[in-house]
Amino acid sequence: MASLKDLFISRVRVKLLEIFFTNLDEIFYVRQLVRKTGEEINAVRRELGNLEKNGLLVKESRANRVYYGLRKNYLFFDELLRLIAKTTGLGQAIISQKNKIGKVKFILLSARFARGLPCLTDGVDLLFVGEIVLPQVALIVRQFEGVLKREINYTAMTPQEFDFRKKRRDPFILNILQGGRVLLAGNEGELLS
Repeated sequence: MASLKDLFISRVRVKLLEIFFTNLDEIFYVRQLVRKTGEEINAVRRELGNLEKNGLLVKESRANRVYYGLRKNYLFFDELLRLIAKTTGLGQAIISQKNKIGKVKFILLSARFARGLPCLTDGVDLLFVGEIVLPQVALIVRQFEGVLKREINYTAMTPQEFDFRKKRRDPFILNILQGGRVLLAGNEGELLS
């Protein structure tokens, strides 16, 4: 399976990106990041300095600690969020078990879910299109509901139903296509055509 380690040479940078992007609204001090990554303090400081210099992190001093947090207006913020959503947590579990889920055409994860926000009342966190094995999906989702301590809304439909509803401009489908999403499986061009 593809991994962030394929794109980023630094193991420490990958760990830091995963920590920051799976905890979007949190700030961390250096020693806390050293414990979370299990890496040497100098390596963590070096990578934090690089990420700050490149504009992804913002540094703030409080008392005798230096805290780091994400800069959400960073040019590649959304792209990095999508990469992290695919390689960690629920996204990774779904991609790694894609063959067990059935004959999949598309799997979409809502951007709200990737950002850690609650699902809209008329929306879903996950959409599966294809010949889906629902008990397998339910098993994966139940596992992550326990970890996240929240309900994960998901739905599955056949490719024919999806195409029909897309052609009829069904509000449910339009919300999914026009809203932010992370495509876990399938082709973006095919999804929108």
